[in-house]
Amino acid sequence: MLTEIDFAYVSATELARRVREREVSAVELLDACIERIETRNPSLNAFVYQGFDDARNAAESADAAVRSGAELGALHGVPTAIKDLFDFKPGWPATFGGVRALKDFSVDGYCLFAERVEKAGAVIVGKTNSPVMGYRGACDNPLFGATHNPFDTARNTGGSSGGSAAAVADGLVPFAEGTDGGGSIRIPAAWCGLYGYKASFGRVPSVVRPNAFGSTMPFLFEGPLTRNVEDAALVLNAISGHDPRDVFSLDEEPHDFTTDVHRDISGMRIAYTADFGIFPVDRRIRAAVEQAVQLFRDAGATVEEVDFRIPYDQRQLSDLWCRQIMLVNVCAFENFKSNGVDLLGEHREDFPEGYLRWADHVYNMSTAELNEDYVMRSAVYDAIQAVYTDFDLLVSPTLSAMPVLNAQAPGTTVGPTEVEGVEVDPYIGWCPTYLTNFTGHPAASIPAGLVDGLPVGMQIQGRRYADGDVLAASGAYERLRPWTDIYDRCRTRTL
Repeated sequence: MLTEIDFAYVSATELARRVREREVSAVELLDACIERIETRNPSLNAFVYQGFDDARNAAESADAAVRSGAELGALHGVPTAIKDLFDFKPGWPATFGGVRALKDFSVDGYCLFAERVEKAGAVIVGKTNSPVMGYRGACDNPLFGATHNPFDTARNTGGSSGGSAAAVADGLVPFAEGTDGGGSIRIPAAWCGLYGYKASFGRVPSVVRPNAFGSTMPFLFEGPLTRNVEDAALVLNAISGHDPRDVFSLDEEPHDFTTDVHRDISGMRIAYTADFGIFPVDRRIRAAVEQAVQLFRDAGATVEEVDFRIPYDQRQLSDLWCRQIMLVNVCAFENFKSNGVDLLGEHREDFPEGYLRWADHVYNMSTAELNEDYVMRSAVYDAIQAVYTDFDLLVSPTLSAMPVLNAQAPGTTVGPTEVEGVEVDPYIGWCPTYLTNFTGHPAASIPAGLVDGLPVGMQIQGRRYADGDVLAASGAYERLRPWTDIYDRCRTRTL
C-alpha cells in the first residue's frame, strides 16, 4: 500500500504516469495525500478547507476511467489544491482570503483553474490559505491566521498564494493553484523554494464577472506552483487555451509547453538587473542571484547587466499598484453590495487599516487621477519593453527581502517596512514582481539557492507571449542546478 512518504515529493508528471500505467490508483494517491495533510498541515496552516469527500468521489471516478480504457487527461488522478481567494468550486467555502463575514459564503461555480485541471483529471483535495482579498505579499488573515513556512515555521510563506506554496514545498500535493495580481504566484515561490509560473496575459483565460474587463486592473493571472519546471509546463498545457468568456483570451493553436522545457538556449541574450534601478535589495539576495544568473552562460547564453530608466521611484510605483489592485476589489465590493452584503459598511472591521485607506482613496478618485495612473503604468511598460529590443529574457531577484517572522496576532503579518535602510511599503513595496502585472509579460520565479537556510528566488521574464523562452531558460537552469535537495529541510523538520 502506498504511504504518505512514498507520495511526497514525487512529481505530478510521474504520478500521472503511474496512474495511467496502473502502478498506483488515484484512490491510493488520495489516501496518501490525506494522511500527509492530516499529519503535517496543523504545523503549517496551509489548507483552510479539506474537501476530502468530494476528492474521494473524484478519485474513484478517475480509477473507473482507467479501468474502462477511457481517454485520460494529462493530470489524471493527481491530487492538487486551489486557493481560497477569487477561486471557486461549487459548494466549497469562498472566504476571499479569510474575510470573517464570508466564513460561510460559497459560490455555485468554478474558477478556470479548478475547471480545467479537473477536466485534465486532477483531484482537488481542498482550499489553501490567503490574505484578505489577496492584498499583501504575506499570507495571514484574521479568520484563519498565518501560514507557516516549511523551511522555518516561525516565518511566513509569502502571499498571496502562501497556503498553496506551503502545501507544495512540504510535499502535501505535487502542484497547487496560485493567482497573481502583483506577484502572488512568484512571491511565495521565492520564499518557499518553488517554481512559480505566471503566463503571458491572455494565454491562460481569466473569467471575471460581472466585470469582464476586471482582469486588466492590473493584469491578473492564474497559474501553477510546482517543485520542478516540467510540472509547471504540464499544468500550463491544461489551463491555457482560448475561452470565449474572456475578452482577452488568445485564440491560437494548442502548444505543448513541456517540449520547451528541454530546449537548448545557446545564443539566447539575457539581460540582468539587480534592482530595476529603483528597488533596495537585501545584499544577501543580491549576491545569491548575481551568482545564479551566471549559470545561463554555462548553458550557452550571453548575460549582460542593463540599466533601467523608470521615471518613478519604488514608493510611487507601490502606491500605484495599491490603487490599481483596489479597482478590482471595488468591483467585488459593489457586486457583494448588490447582493445584500455591504462588506465595507457593516463588516468594515474585517479589513486591515492599510487596506481600508486605499479602498476609501480609490472610491474617491477622479477620472483625471485614474488616467494619470495609466500614464505611470505605461511608462513602466515602455521601460521593460525597451529591454527586449536587444534581449530575449530579463532576469532579476524575485523579491527584495528574505522571509519575515509571523506576527503574533492573526491577520497582522506584513513584509518589512525597510530594506537596506530604505523605507518600503510593507504590503507590496519589497516585491518587484508587481511590475510585470503592469505589463503582462510572462514571468517565473525559480529557486536560486538558500541563504541562512531560507530560500531565495530568481525571476525570469520574457517577451510578451514568449512563454516558451521563459520555460526553456528555466529548464536549462534546473538541469545545471537542480534544487530537489533543498526540500530535505522541509521533509526532516520537527512537527
